[in-house]
Amino acid sequence: MEIGVFIPIGNNGWLISENAPQYKPSFDLSKEITLKAEEYGFDFALSMIKLRGFGGKTEFWDYNLESFTLMAGLAAVTSKIKLFGTAATLVMPPAIVARMATTIDSISGGRFGVNLVTGWQRPEYSQMGLWPGDDYFGDRYTYLSEYTTVLKELLATGQSDFDGRYFHMEDCRMKPVPQGDVKLICAGSSNAGMAFSAQFADYSFCFGVGVNTPRAFASTNERLTAATAKTGRDVRSFVLTMIIAEEKSEDAWAKWEYYKAGADEEAIKWLGLQSAADTKSGTDTNVRHMSNPVSAVNINMGTLVGSYEEVAAMLDEMAEVPGTGGAMLTFDDFLEGVEKFGQHIQPLMKSRRHVYAEAAE
Repeated sequence: MEIGVFIPIGNNGWLISENAPQYKPSFDLSKEITLKAEEYGFDFALSMIKLRGFGGKTEFWDYNLESFTLMAGLAAVTSKIKLFGTAATLVMPPAIVARMATTIDSISGGRFGVNLVTGWQRPEYSQMGLWPGDDYFGDRYTYLSEYTTVLKELLATGQSDFDGRYFHMEDCRMKPVPQGDVKLICAGSSNAGMAFSAQFADYSFCFGVGVNTPRAFASTNERLTAATAKTGRDVRSFVLTMIIAEEKSEDAWAKWEYYKAGADEEAIKWLGLQSAADTKSGTDTNVRHMSNPVSAVNINMGTLVGSYEEVAAMLDEMAEVPGTGGAMLTFDDFLEGVEKFGQHIQPLMKSRRHVYAEAAE
């Protein structure tokens, strides 16, 4: 089971709560988290892209760095961990992303990959005059399929003549091509998103579901397996999971209840409004899941709460779900959380034994 960290490129991480740790993003914070993750054998680090936050009392995600430039910096100070930057495909042409990816591939020695997002929050793009209109909600995976075709052609061969509905390449050339295999990731959970991942992605991020229900995402894996059966490709799920762990289970639960009690209702309301603005997609998109009032305080991310032993056992359960390639972890406090995971949780995980086997060699 691979393990990654979803580094907090936006302020306050993934808890929309006045009671959660409050902090601003910075390169130094991201560097410290990523180096600590590398020290403990994490397989990858990924940063999202967010161009406008949710506001509220906590100014949730109002402070953000840019993903590719951040990962370029991290590529220069790390040596082993795989790094993924996120491309906001509405504002970053595929030929530019290909060249940027090639540059970070060179800095990292072949350790870079790209996370592709279509864009779901209209104000992120309308504030810059770059929103293509609400019909885009229904067409975005057609757009992304063309985008990715161009991107993959350039990364593989350094040349593209693709001529489609959205992209018209005229002898587009790029040298050099990457030395490493630039893996592609997508997080689409709708039927259209699954079909895209099955055709183009190397990994598919999916949301974990509920609190301490480590197998509840199994139906998402089954849908991905059905989609890949049509394309003949092997695409594994990386499950987005929040960890709140302490030596004693009751202490972890007390934290979780405290975070929920401080929910920033104004920011959560903004998230709900952005979800409702999409009238073209179905009910199975990520943003519908994120904005569900059941647990919007943690963006409805699957969350494991408990002692180190309990959390390790639940992560091992996740690894047993067919189609699971790994987990991308978030923490309430990232520096403390990565340390606890490396020191106390990972050593107890059957699904991470390879980390110690490699260390022994």
